[in-house]
Amino acid sequence: MENAAVAGRPGFFATTFRAFHYRNFRVMWTGAFTSTTGTWLQEVAQSWLVYSLTGSTVLLGLTAFLAGAPILLFSLIGGVVADRMDRRRLLLFSQYTQMTSAFILALLVYFGKARVWHILVLTFVNGLAQAFGGPAYQALIPSLVAAQDLPNAIALMTIQFNLARVVGPVIAGFAIRWLGMAACFALNGLSFVAVIFSLLILHIEFVPKKSEDRILFSLREGLRFVYHHGSMLALIVLAFASTGLGVPLITFLPSFAKDIFKLGPQGYSTMLAFSGAGAVVGALIVAWMGHIARKGRAALLMLAAMGVFVMAFSQSHVYTLSCGILFLAGVSLIAVFAMISSLVQLLAPEELRGRILSVYNVAFRGGMPLGNLITGFLAKAYSPEWALLGNGVALFAVAVYFLGWQRGVRRL
Repeated sequence: MENAAVAGRPGFFATTFRAFHYRNFRVMWTGAFTSTTGTWLQEVAQSWLVYSLTGSTVLLGLTAFLAGAPILLFSLIGGVVADRMDRRRLLLFSQYTQMTSAFILALLVYFGKARVWHILVLTFVNGLAQAFGGPAYQALIPSLVAAQDLPNAIALMTIQFNLARVVGPVIAGFAIRWLGMAACFALNGLSFVAVIFSLLILHIEFVPKKSEDRILFSLREGLRFVYHHGSMLALIVLAFASTGLGVPLITFLPSFAKDIFKLGPQGYSTMLAFSGAGAVVGALIVAWMGHIARKGRAALLMLAAMGVFVMAFSQSHVYTLSCGILFLAGVSLIAVFAMISSLVQLLAPEELRGRILSVYNVAFRGGMPLGNLITGFLAKAYSPEWALLGNGVALFAVAVYFLGWQRGVRRL
């Protein structure tokens, strides 16, 4: 019944949005989109607040680092936990923690008590919650749709993240101006209600296998699979490189908006919206392409394009041109993310899924804080333009290496 709409020769919409035929997927997507919109709303306000208070690219990078550092430290354990307990309950705990953190920050800002160290601590707490919630969230997606529709579901989940990256900054620009900075954090806190409700009404049941193995043994089992599966290890490396070198383009937009283009928060949010719009288009392209052959080769070509766009943005001092480049960079970066994530999910066996996805999560999310921190120091030592130029060159070099010498990914 659910697959009837995609029988025969389906049209564009039936092909691109076929995972929406599943009720559980629709529920999860809607809740995630609402919550992610709130998260991006807070991201804009938080980055602008930190840079306005300090004018420091190092502290801007440190904030992003602390958001992802817990993922480096605890995500592997979170993957073991995701394979041993109800993934929905684990996700609920993560959402409650992040909601509480958002409301605390809203109160601190409202009463004029917020300091940079408050933001750093609460950012770390959010990252800690995501370290356990992330593997559970990713491992839950395959239970929402049939196996043949998993790549489409992953692409559509990528779309919700990046559609929120368009909507959230736009709302933030108006909210900061008309409601104040505290409202951004309060609205993010409220947005978690949607994802909590969606998790409570999902019709799924994951019964973890009973295991008396120690956590470290279970962890080694997942790491052993990744290490001995050459293509999986290469995908993990690519995930780390793409986020570590690509995401700083977004992290350091406040510096470009304020210092180079002389813009306020609305100008910054507009730049974010262009990047997010490109990301939505990129994810739509991946969703429409579906089961194309050689996803690995396509991902590497898009990674090379991403390197070129980062280099171009770093040297552009024309606002409209920079917005166009951000759009194209968004297309390429999210296409890379969606295709690599699909390949990891398809290669992971169900009994090890949480652990393998935790390793992927460490690479994917862990690359961000390290990349942001290093780029922040390079931006201070030289300039944001030259730091991003170096990132673009490195991205292009990684793509060329895997296209020319690492055949495993290219053949996937």
